[in-house]
Amino acid sequence: MVIVYSEVVKSDFEGTIIDIETIGDFCREHRDSREYHKLIPLIFGYIDRNGLKIYCSKKIEPTRNFKDTVARTIPNLKTPLYAFQCCFERGVLYHSLGITISFDGELNKDKKEWKGNAVASLGIENYDDPFSDIGRKCKEELEKGNTEPCIKHNRSCLLKERDILLKRGFRTPDGLELFDDKA
Repeated sequence: MVIVYSEVVKSDFEGTIIDIETIGDFCREHRDSREYHKLIPLIFGYIDRNGLKIYCSKKIEPTRNFKDTVARTIPNLKTPLYAFQCCFERGVLYHSLGITISFDGELNKDKKEWKGNAVASLGIENYDDPFSDIGRKCKEELEKGNTEPCIKHNRSCLLKERDILLKRGFRTPDGLELFDDKA
């Protein structure tokens, strides 16, 4: 089963911003897409000029319905595509769903920038984020099956990322080599 959250939000930008929430752990011994192969997306959200939509798996193991919904949605998103950390979204989607996605713009100013710092330096509001940009707290709640605060977190991330794009623009995405899990 998939929970769907939609909201009409007018935004003055072309394209779509993607943000996902995951459970699992990073494989820090790799410096390519395999770093993300143990991460499992349970929330897929996006925002464009007309609004935002969030898909959330009701189960800790994403259902075929959730995976199919995300796989059907991605090709229909308006380009250009943006993410705060393109390597993260790209690597997770590649390993978990077999989807290769290319981003046109990265919203962090460098790979190590924390979204909380960007939000504070640009004077962006919190948008009722129950975790105040601490993704680990979202992971912990997802692992407990608490989806409501995680959907609120994803919503706030999308709105913050929209504001980052509108206030300071984007940069060329960092590269990420895609390797199979076994490579």
